[in-house]
Amino acid sequence: MIKEKNEKRLERLKNIVLNMPEKPGSYQYYDDLRENGGTIIYVGKAKNLKRRVSSYFHKEVDRFKTKVLVSKIKDISYTVVNTEEDALLLENALIKKYNPRYNVLLKDGKTYPSIIVTNEFFPRIFKTRHINKRVGTYFGPYPHISSMYNVLALIQKAFKPRRCRQPITQEGIDMGKYRPCLEYHIHNCEGCCVGKQSREDYLENIRQAKEVLKGNTRELSEWVYKRMMANAELMKFEEAERLKERYLLLQDFVSKSEVVSHTINDVDVFTITDDDNKKNAYVNYIHVKNGTINQSFTYEYKRKLDESDEDLLIQAIPEIRERFGSKSKEIIVPFQMEWKLRDAEFFIPQRGDKKHLLELSEMNGKQYKFDRLKQTDKLNPEQKQTRLMKELQEKLHLEKLPYQIECFDNSNISGTDAVAGCIVYKGMKPSRKDYRKYNIKTVVGPDDYASMQEVVRRRYTRMINEHATLPDLIITDGGKGQMDIVREVVEDELHLHIPIAGLAKDDRHRTNELLFGFPAQVIGLKTDSELFHVLTQIQDEVHRFAITFHRDKRSKHALHSALDDIKGIGPKSKEALLKAFKSVKYIKGASIDQLATIIGKDKAQKVYDALNQQEPSNKQ
Repeated sequence: MIKEKNEKRLERLKNIVLNMPEKPGSYQYYDDLRENGGTIIYVGKAKNLKRRVSSYFHKEVDRFKTKVLVSKIKDISYTVVNTEEDALLLENALIKKYNPRYNVLLKDGKTYPSIIVTNEFFPRIFKTRHINKRVGTYFGPYPHISSMYNVLALIQKAFKPRRCRQPITQEGIDMGKYRPCLEYHIHNCEGCCVGKQSREDYLENIRQAKEVLKGNTRELSEWVYKRMMANAELMKFEEAERLKERYLLLQDFVSKSEVVSHTINDVDVFTITDDDNKKNAYVNYIHVKNGTINQSFTYEYKRKLDESDEDLLIQAIPEIRERFGSKSKEIIVPFQMEWKLRDAEFFIPQRGDKKHLLELSEMNGKQYKFDRLKQTDKLNPEQKQTRLMKELQEKLHLEKLPYQIECFDNSNISGTDAVAGCIVYKGMKPSRKDYRKYNIKTVVGPDDYASMQEVVRRRYTRMINEHATLPDLIITDGGKGQMDIVREVVEDELHLHIPIAGLAKDDRHRTNELLFGFPAQVIGLKTDSELFHVLTQIQDEVHRFAITFHRDKRSKHALHSALDDIKGIGPKSKEALLKAFKSVKYIKGASIDQLATIIGKDKAQKVYDALNQQEPSNKQ
């Protein structure tokens, strides 16, 4: 009983893993189902969520700690982010919030360092792990310490902010209270403390340094580039090389992550994503507290009749906020809300960190929708096929569901060994027993249009005569030209009413358009959609089928010999002769008696006469 229960648990978890995205993010393990109030027992990060989490459930896992952890997992959740660095930051934030039992690192409360620009009369710029907004403006945090030090080094070199800790005032400068330190003498500081640099000039440098910390590296890049070129002209190649390294570093500068921002204190973020049939909607919720994401969850809602996104969202927001106990006064949403809440205000950010959070929430909502769709398709493949057929029916405005789809393709080399193939898909799956091969009989030379018309004519004439089920849709492996010549046969000659679509290729021979109608029009279908993928699969399959048939025919033609044209000489006789004489040339030079020892006198006479192009002979 316990074994069966454990197997069922593992099967459920593996199904969750199968539907996880191959994207960066943070994953969380629970000791019970989330709907039952499960507690987070482990938080991890991954560059590839699916690959990382699936590694926990491999049989070859031999670490005792990992085995114990896996035995405790009852549920899994995850949050998708844009980069591996964001995943690292989110993992850090969640570990500090939940203090999971099986996380042994990052529990000491330490955080990644940030860079501060102080609010002093002459501001300083340095690294810190302590956040106090009254002291200054913070940038970061920086999970990669080396990146932070490189940025600080660039700022020190370019703008020379002071490094001394003394509180400098204008009064002190006027009174000559300060003395320049070593940094001034080694040209790391302009000497603001002794009036060598005006406060106006100093603050302008600080402003530019802030732009660098925000990720706006253009001004500093130009400065470094000019310095690099100047040193090169002066033949100071070592200095120029050093500046070149810093210039390249600036290009790869990692700006602060959208996962953590000290400018955002206590905010809720909500977005809504529809499923394809508009029956369900997925509301994603992100909560940011003290600049850190500490909640991320997606809920599925069933739509009521004619319920708008705003109606559904205004219903979901209070429910979710109450469930998580959120008291945030600011709620970020993707569109204008006519409804008002008593205890909070709605905001629609247009740029900056809050806009990034909105995009992150939308990404997680879409990912959840994708996961649900994959899970449903896996449990019920027929539902997926029906969904795709309905989508195609709607896109092409077909009268009936395109259950049976047929596709044609020609194959030849300069008109020789010309063949064609027809494949059949039923319910969006290949029906290989219905595939048909055709040798082109009436067309001479390389004429794809005439060959296509011959094959289409032969196929549907026979289907009419045999009262076979005609297709619901014909797809041509080509654009408007192919569609038109197929229509001439189907509609004008055979008077059939079968919808005809075409798949056109771009200049690089990649399928990029679905065509339909007369005259043919481009159908708005995203090339990365599941339906487009199935249609290109059909196109690839008919191409494979036709070209394989052509290769087989060409191979047989290449192996054809004069013996194949002799009436009464079968494969076994041919094989015996070739085995004995090695080639047709030596068979032709053999006497009738020599041939007779292999295949008998009657057949020997036929072979001898046929190969030597003479009347029957009595030559012994």
